[in-house]
Amino acid sequence: MPSFGDILASVKTSKDKFAVDTIRKQYLKQLSSYTNRYTIAYYSAWLQTTHGLYVGINDLDKHAFMSVIFGMKDREKRGLDLILHTPGGQVSATESLIDYLHSIFGTNIRAIIPQMAMSGGTMLACACKEIVMGKHSNLGPIDPQLGGIPAGGVIDEFDEAIKHAKENPSSIPIWQTLINKYPPSFIGMCRQAIDWSEEIAKTALRNCMFKESPNAEEMANNVTQYLSSHRETKAHDRHISIAQCKKIGMNIVELEKNNKFQDLVLSVHHCFMITFAKNHRLCKIVENQDGAYMTNYMDMPNKAD
Repeated sequence: MPSFGDILASVKTSKDKFAVDTIRKQYLKQLSSYTNRYTIAYYSAWLQTTHGLYVGINDLDKHAFMSVIFGMKDREKRGLDLILHTPGGQVSATESLIDYLHSIFGTNIRAIIPQMAMSGGTMLACACKEIVMGKHSNLGPIDPQLGGIPAGGVIDEFDEAIKHAKENPSSIPIWQTLINKYPPSFIGMCRQAIDWSEEIAKTALRNCMFKESPNAEEMANNVTQYLSSHRETKAHDRHISIAQCKKIGMNIVELEKNNKFQDLVLSVHHCFMITFAKNHRLCKIVENQDGAYMTNYMDMPNKAD
């Protein structure tokens, strides 16, 4: 298997000025040919840039997926391998993307996690029949964040305030000061956000990953309860390992069990990471085995300005 350094050296020594794109496309094509499945790589430059406006899952991604899916024949029969490397993003966009992919490929979708798929990326993985992970791969919690504040943490704090106020009425002024820092209706918004995220993950797991199981509802509940629990996972950026994913009952396939497949997946991953390192203007790539759709945040208006 070529290492990251081997592929980087090939890019640097090539006379092709588009070598990084050429080599990446070659490996992605080889992977698709080996599996005989359609392959879409969904990659974000979130580890290379702090420009968070476009690196996350958003509604622009739907057009990208429409572009790379166009022309695919016998889609449900051949199936899709979805390679995910993303920090997550908008819940609404994630839900819409799941619905779209299921309408095209049915449940014949497999997630491949070469390194990390966090938050909404984990939701996308839950919407697949199985998840391919290596010893180095991680998923993340799906507990929603409202303005960077964990909704689950807010609810835990509120529930604790209610409990202590009942047990010790003299502590009410202290807890009232803490709760008053949240704007009106914020507690309700947090509960709704949690319910929404859990509903998306639970429905996806029940209808896809555990579809053939007689205990689909229970299995989906177990996985969702862990992934969505701020109390269990402690932090939204918690890196959940392959061992923990297996422990909570997810359908996991070990990447290392097939050396050829592993080599191709990791080579593809190295190529994408090199692409972002070489071109700092890129924030995201959505690419199939035959072509690419790229977004470029430097050419987009900064809504934060």
